[in-house]
Amino acid sequence: MRVDVFTIFPDLIDHFCAESLLGKARTGGLLELRLHDLRDHATGVHRTVDDSPFGGGAGMVMRPEPVFASVEAVAPARPLFLLGPGGRRFDQSMARELAAGGGFSLLCGRYEGIDQRVREHLVDDELSVGDVVLSGGEVAACLVIEAVTRLLPGAMGNAVSPVMESFGAGGLLEEPQYTRPAEFRDWQVPDVLRSGDHARIARWRRAQALHRTLRYRPDLIEASGGLGDTDRRLLEEFPSLTYP
Repeated sequence: MRVDVFTIFPDLIDHFCAESLLGKARTGGLLELRLHDLRDHATGVHRTVDDSPFGGGAGMVMRPEPVFASVEAVAPARPLFLLGPGGRRFDQSMARELAAGGGFSLLCGRYEGIDQRVREHLVDDELSVGDVVLSGGEVAACLVIEAVTRLLPGAMGNAVSPVMESFGAGGLLEEPQYTRPAEFRDWQVPDVLRSGDHARIARWRRAQALHRTLRYRPDLIEASGGLGDTDRRLLEEFPSLTYP
């Protein structure tokens, strides 16, 4: 998969995407990450990419010329998304949608904003990673790249992992996980997980995922059409663990 990123801080993204799963995906040829410095197409001694807004106001606005020139110089993978708070909410469903395609591109804004002509005449859409204020789109770009890359076939050692995780095929939060030791500071792993009864373990895991989702993200249950009879019986069979 090819991913192009347009930013004034390419090293920030390069360093993040050189580690762990993303680094392996790049060296293994699963992810072709192309980073483009917007300042390479800025004019003037200081390679300035921003200017004061027409009509006055606080902050600076990214100029359209270096952005258009950067994109047009490389013919990036499409769709091209501007990262910003006003865009479509990025979620696991969209991550799967992008992973199924051949590639995409991200434009990282900075300062107070970006010239509106970039939104209207250059990008294909705008993407938001949540209702938060960031200094720029670089952190958001890293989030999107990781969420999509880990869904690519071969990116993760266990092909089942991306399906079983939170927001996987079932649309639920992930169930609690335990590992050795079986007892730690008088806190014990639930007996069912040590029982060897795989059918019962599967039911317990489903029940705990339901309990956790009902507590923290009931909207996910509502979006899936509510609880069915089978899930209601599981909730009765297995009480909820104590969550903070």
